Amino acid sequence: MTRAGTLTGVPGLAWSDDGQATLGGPLLELAERLDRRFVALARGWEAAEVRFPPCIAAADLERIDYFRSFPHLATFPVSLDAGEDNIGRFTGGAPVGADGHVTLTDLAPVVAVLTPAACYHLYAHHRGQRFDGAAYFTTRATCFRRETHYLPLERQWSFAMREIVCLGTSGETRAFLDRATTEVDALAIELGLPLAWAPATDPFFRPSRNPQYLMQLVEPTKHELRFDDRLAIASTNLHHDHFGRAFDITRTSGAGDAPQPVHSACVAFGIERWLAAVVHRFGSHPAGWPQVGP
Repeated sequence: MTRAGTLTGVPGLAWSDDGQATLGGPLLELAERLDRRFVALARGWEAAEVRFPPCIAAADLERIDYFRSFPHLATFPVSLDAGEDNIGRFTGGAPVGADGHVTLTDLAPVVAVLTPAACYHLYAHHRGQRFDGAAYFTTRATCFRRETHYLPLERQWSFAMREIVCLGTSGETRAFLDRATTEVDALAIELGLPLAWAPATDPFFRPSRNPQYLMQLVEPTKHELRFDDRLAIASTNLHHDHFGRAFDITRTSGAGDAPQPVHSACVAFGIERWLAAVVHRFGSHPAGWPQVGP
């Protein structure tokens, strides 16, 4: 087993100190096999696959109070104001300094955010819709979160996230999470990874002042699957009707019943972190890695 934070030098891994990894060879193949295994789990619910663009509207994140809860994690795509004089000032100066920093002139209005979590797109996508039964979806995204520090495969600015999401009643979402927990446990045993679930909270900005953080302490709605009691490689998340209310997504529970805001829940897999757990557990040589199917 390798030591924490010593994953540089793994065959197929190229690391950039700004928190981004390039995968190739057997490491990339393992990542794709793991993702196919997560998709196979999703098929157990007949989850519909959806693929979204890399940006999400800032107005949609404002609906869920993202910018007050997680402003320190956001990465904004920016572009220059299209005025000819403004672009001329940019090209006429030193666009990139010796330190690698870009010297920007006036910017166009920022209206989007690089995806911070794969499932956010799903709720915006289904705004205003009514469901007559439980609905299941799966999606994969490259997600972006600014951090105070980075570690190869463990803590990255950009990383791959696979999610399985349930939209339904309170009972349906809780049943989904119970089953998902059991099936992920079986996958961990199959791969020979020593993992354990633990209650967790989201990384809120100024958490002691955020009522959502305090609510998570009182009623744990997030559980992390941890490797070596420190590295969360998956999580289950119960949202209640938070996203249903924000995006006017409703669910009818029976004939004649008035539609109510849908409840939601998700299970999320950090693909690079699963790679980290495998390498820590079995070493950097691909011959020692577990077989992952299908």
